[in-house]
Amino acid sequence: MDSILPHLLAFLLYGLGAIAVGRRCRRQPEEGGRCPRPLDRALLTAAILAHGWGAAALLLSDQGLRLGFAPALSLTVWLAALFFWIESFYAPIGWLYTVLTPIAALVCLLVPWLPLPAAPVATDNPWLRLHLVVALLSYALFTLAALHAVLMSVLERALHRREPAAWLGRMPPLLVMETLLFRVIGVAFALLTVTVLTGVVFSEALFGQPLRPDHKTIFTLLAWAIFGVLLLGRHAWGWRGRVALRWTWAGFVTLVLAYLGTHFVLEYLLQHR
Repeated sequence: MDSILPHLLAFLLYGLGAIAVGRRCRRQPEEGGRCPRPLDRALLTAAILAHGWGAAALLLSDQGLRLGFAPALSLTVWLAALFFWIESFYAPIGWLYTVLTPIAALVCLLVPWLPLPAAPVATDNPWLRLHLVVALLSYALFTLAALHAVLMSVLERALHRREPAAWLGRMPPLLVMETLLFRVIGVAFALLTVTVLTGVVFSEALFGQPLRPDHKTIFTLLAWAIFGVLLLGRHAWGWRGRVALRWTWAGFVTLVLAYLGTHFVLEYLLQHR
């Protein structure tokens, strides 16, 4: 498989990057926000490039797009690594990156061996293929936002309980993490908006109606509305903290229901395979 070599290379580079950044941050905890250094960045950059190569090889095929769990997992982790790598130039998230890189290494080691969909989604229309890729990118970023919200919730509870854990002092400030969360949600919302608009166009062309009243359409539009209200609340009323986290989780669960719930209804309740 073409994706095995780049994923294994990414596994090695992520591992080396995690060790290098982790050691530097442990030696100089107060400098953790400015980690990684130039040599560390070179390792992490190479890891992200190799991972991106592997994720693309896993997702794309001559027969179409592989839209299974393994490609989605690889793409989600790659986007997380890329996003936090970019943010590390502007925000003190050095220690957060030491959490991400081991996870990324483990995913790159496991993903090439996970089962793939029986048949890729075949499409000769480049615009339809673009629609599907943008949709997958949007879902991957919303997954990243949900996981980031979980980490923020854990950190917030630990701080309120005044737990004497060493890791608390090494994590980025909650305000920084909250800023990162809304940046991820903003990009994901823009991609979801493009997904909805292009979906309307293709639905009109394929089925003769702009919106099909099925589970997927209803829950996707509901998720889009929830995240739209969240971003509006942040901009207009300064929503943050637990309010923002709850809206993030609500939107993510709704988006999951749009796809996992649809497949469940079709395959098990309606017995339509």
